[in-house]
Amino acid sequence: MGLFSRRSKTPKPVKATAGADGGGGLGTGNDSASLNSEGSNMRSSSTGNSRLQIHNTNRTSASSVQTPLTPMTPHHPLPRINLPKPPDPSLDAVGYLKSLGSVRERSKIVTDKALRNSLSHFDVDMAKFPDVVTFVCGIIKRDFDPPFSSIPPHGRYQHFCVGGRDRVANLLATFPQNVDSTEKCRSLIDLFLVSVLLDAGAGTTWSFKSAENGRVYRRSEGLAIASLEMFKAGLFSGNPNNKFQVDKDGLRKLTVEQLAKGMQSRPGSEVAGIEGRAQLLIRLGSALEEKTEYFGDDGRPGNLIEFLTGLVCADYLLAHPTTQATSNPIVVLPVLWNALMSGLAPIWPSSRTAIDGVSLGDAWPCSSMPQQTPSPTSPNLSPFPNAQGAAAWESILPFHKLTQWLTYSLMQPMQTLLRIQFAGTELLTGLPEYRNGGLFIDLGVLTLKSDDNERGLQHYNDYCRRTGTKGVEVAPMFEPGDDVIVEWRGVTVGFLDKLLVEVNKALKRELNGGELTLAQLLEAGSWKGGREIAEVSRPNTKEPPILIDSDGTVF
Repeated sequence: MGLFSRRSKTPKPVKATAGADGGGGLGTGNDSASLNSEGSNMRSSSTGNSRLQIHNTNRTSASSVQTPLTPMTPHHPLPRINLPKPPDPSLDAVGYLKSLGSVRERSKIVTDKALRNSLSHFDVDMAKFPDVVTFVCGIIKRDFDPPFSSIPPHGRYQHFCVGGRDRVANLLATFPQNVDSTEKCRSLIDLFLVSVLLDAGAGTTWSFKSAENGRVYRRSEGLAIASLEMFKAGLFSGNPNNKFQVDKDGLRKLTVEQLAKGMQSRPGSEVAGIEGRAQLLIRLGSALEEKTEYFGDDGRPGNLIEFLTGLVCADYLLAHPTTQATSNPIVVLPVLWNALMSGLAPIWPSSRTAIDGVSLGDAWPCSSMPQQTPSPTSPNLSPFPNAQGAAAWESILPFHKLTQWLTYSLMQPMQTLLRIQFAGTELLTGLPEYRNGGLFIDLGVLTLKSDDNERGLQHYNDYCRRTGTKGVEVAPMFEPGDDVIVEWRGVTVGFLDKLLVEVNKALKRELNGGELTLAQLLEAGSWKGGREIAEVSRPNTKEPPILIDSDGTVF
């Protein structure tokens, strides 16, 4: 796979200092890289065996920017805990499709078809899969030292640390000394929840100039900094005594115009789906008010940790009967998952896939799944997105990407500040979004079939005319619910699992008896690799190989 120039590895933790940004960064050299948020300068060339040579000559690219280390999950083993099983889909199809276990189980059906090269929309060349393994291993070895235990799990925390500044630690350093760890954790859960929900694809033209240091940020890092600065300004708080919180009152008064101003969405630099994002947060306010069992009477996301019932402190997670009582509490992950799925259910658009009138969120019908055949007694079975009857579930492919991204992210402050451990993290899957999925397209494992490619290019041309966008590097575009996108995302989930196995095999000697987790692979390899190979393939826009006509609530 060619040569990788070596970057500075495994950064030392940044010591937080008081103040909004505290001057606690690693220096302006790294932070200035965010001026072109994905601008690593790479060259590629193909040889006869399709192997890629990559030379990174720009050490100040955003992808090379190292982030401070953050304390994460303890590595000592957990006691054996029996995890609850997903509901039986024949008895509770909605419950099953909303369960975390259904994501991997259902995606396996599409992945098995991919391994047989029998997908509806993609040709599959598994002979190219070793190239992906070598590419990802090269990135990991370039950026981290063996045995790679310093790689943090994937989470929103790292995006707040772009440029080497631990902005989360600096935020907490501004809190009065009498604020305890529980309140600090509650505040970070508030921040992370809103930030993750705003982390759909921002579009290629958008940028955000930080008021704190004058730097310009783009994409996920830009959305993180924008959400942090809006949070610190109190935009999401309805409590005049605490602007560092998110609550039902703050969100219900939010307007599209306020959010657009806070995110600096403007002509020529619009945030994709700004109205969809604003409506998502407004619906979140309603969910926080409705779901008091999770978010308390004051409707704060952070009350997942602790909320008041009358005058009695009632910790939802820590008081749950499946939570182990030890000096370091152990929470069964499906408990947190079910709280998020149930608590956030009202926020998803009603136009999404539903069964018997119940919205499923990020779950979609897919032609590569088993298809329901109309019976003689019911030949006119209602089509999706509002299918009726128990058998409808078999055609649906669930992902719950934002909820998974939220779960990965919310665990971090709970682990760090409250020493909570989570059992069952292996249930989480790789995130089916365009960076992870684009890795397999750009390295030749997946190729969009010609008819779909033509249809996608026509959609892109229509999009450019509709929005006045100038097509610099043309790529096929589809709506989130298009069968191409759903199939692509399903394969991505399965291929990330396969990639983890093969990367651990390839790095066996360096791992010295250990193994990378899927969350570490996402952080140090696949997501970063998808971004970097996009820079090679489309150096002007750095877009993914397939574009999403986003509503601001999926990616």
